Amino acid sequence: MTTPAAQPPMRTSNEATEEQLAVARRQGQAYGGALRAMAEEDGALSQLAGDYLVAFVNEEAEGMYELSGGQLVWREAAPDANVHLEVAVADAADGRFIPGLDVRITVNRDGHTVATAGLPFLWHPFLYHYGGNASVPGPGPYDVTVRIAPPQFMRHDPVNGKRYATPVEVRFDQVMFANGRKTSPDAQPRGADAPTIGGDGTGPRDWADTAAASRTSDAAGARTPHDAAGVPSIGRW
Repeated sequence: MTTPAAQPPMRTSNEATEEQLAVARRQGQAYGGALRAMAEEDGALSQLAGDYLVAFVNEEAEGMYELSGGQLVWREAAPDANVHLEVAVADAADGRFIPGLDVRITVNRDGHTVATAGLPFLWHPFLYHYGGNASVPGPGPYDVTVRIAPPQFMRHDPVNGKRYATPVEVRFDQVMFANGRKTSPDAQPRGADAPTIGGDGTGPRDWADTAAASRTSDAAGARTPHDAAGVPSIGRW
């Protein structure tokens, strides 16, 4: 069940003037243009849920660069991957992309889980998103559930910072998937194939481990410097 939509605050405060809020909205309009382009190209679906605008799109599985041993290496989509799943999350009030989220996707068909995993952030030339390659049994249709945990990062602004405090769930039902694999044989240097999300409930092991380590580190970093005096100063870490 999709979480009911809310309206995050967008009001002047001691941290944001009306002109500055307008700048944020223009940033969101630019990201919204990228979302619309993705919808026209690949049929992106979107819903308002909680404090977010959540969009889902799928396309052929594809490779990506990853930093490994101090250099970027190309990780081709694995032979078993046949779809790339993308989730874009924007603020419901200003439309800007939201980084640093814990995003999890579950794909079901006929009541059975086909794929489930946490999705890492992926850089993209025109649409930042969370995503990964998956292996699914055909084009579908599938029921897709996206879950977003409340982020651990701190929020500026005593008025507008009160957002993203509750878990959010979004459902996209009866979605047809692209089936295919886009290769990039000229990309160099090459590393191991990119991980593939499967239906075993664990997701791609290397991404899952990295995401878990990142969340643990973020949580520890958020707690360690804080005390009753309030926000920490640099140098007290």
